[in-house]
Order: sequence, then C-alpha cells, then structure tokens
Amino acid sequence: MDTIPLGTAYRALLDAAATVADSGGPDLVPPPGEWNADQILAHVTLINAITLAAVSAIASGTNATYDNRLALDAWSIQRAITLAGGNAGLRERIRLQGEALCALGGPMLSDAELDTPVPTRLLSNGTVLVDQPLPLRDLVTGLADVELPGHTEQLLALLPSRAGAAASS
Repeated sequence: MDTIPLGTAYRALLDAAATVADSGGPDLVPPPGEWNADQILAHVTLINAITLAAVSAIASGTNATYDNRLALDAWSIQRAITLAGGNAGLRERIRLQGEALCALGGPMLSDAELDTPVPTRLLSNGTVLVDQPLPLRDLVTGLADVELPGHTEQLLALLPSRAGAAASS
C-alpha cells in the first residue's frame, strides 16, 4: 500500500498546527461547539493510537477493533493534552505516530493483512457514520483521505484571517 498520501496528509496537518501555534496557539477561540487547537491535536493523537493498535493487532495475528468514541471523549482529550505536555508535545507525538503509521500501514503489511475486516464504529458529532467491518486498508487510507485533511481545515479555520473570511461567506 502506498503511504505517500498519508505522509503528505500528516505534513499538511503539522504545518497547519505550527501556523496556528505561531499565530497565537491554543488560545485562539474556536466557534461555539468546536475544539481549540490543542483539543484537535489531542483528538488526532488518540485516533492515531487507535489506528496503530488496530494495525499492530492485525500484524500480530490477533483480532482488532476500531472505535473512535474514546477520541471524542472530553476527559480523554484533556488527558492526552496533559500527558503530551501541550501543543508542542502533541505535534511531536503526531509526527512520530505518523512516521509509525506510514511504516506499519504500508510496506510492513501484506495485502491479506491490509484486507482483513476490522469491526469498526465511527462517530462524528453524535452521529454514527460507520458501524460495520471495514478492511484495515480503508482505516489507514481514511486517515489520509478524510480524517487528517478535515482536521487540517479545522485548525486553519481557527486563524483570525480564516475565521473572519468564514463569517463573511
């Protein structure tokens, strides 16, 4: 599996996170009901950990599940921020997790492993998006195609110039 798009998505997310941090960091106020920069990054670290656990389980020949509810939990998000040491620690954790997923999610696994169905539950804003088995390959490519680009845009929307443009649209 080609992990170049995944690496590219991680770089874009980390560039956006650095831009936001340099412009005022986690103190930028998100729109009501949205996360601040640290909360977005903590959510991504939790999603990465869940994905790494699924990839590792499949690689070790054990059963895997994929459930993103932990990554949506406010207490878990705050704990991840604390454990990582804040914004800079979250960005470094994401960088290292991205490297691991690019190494593990591609060349290390066989096509049979990547095609292994993983019972999956994905929620967003209280809505169930997926509640069925998905191939491990789809979980990894979903990071590159949907999850990371979505959170990159969410981070960039925190910038004062972007927030003002979004409000006037």
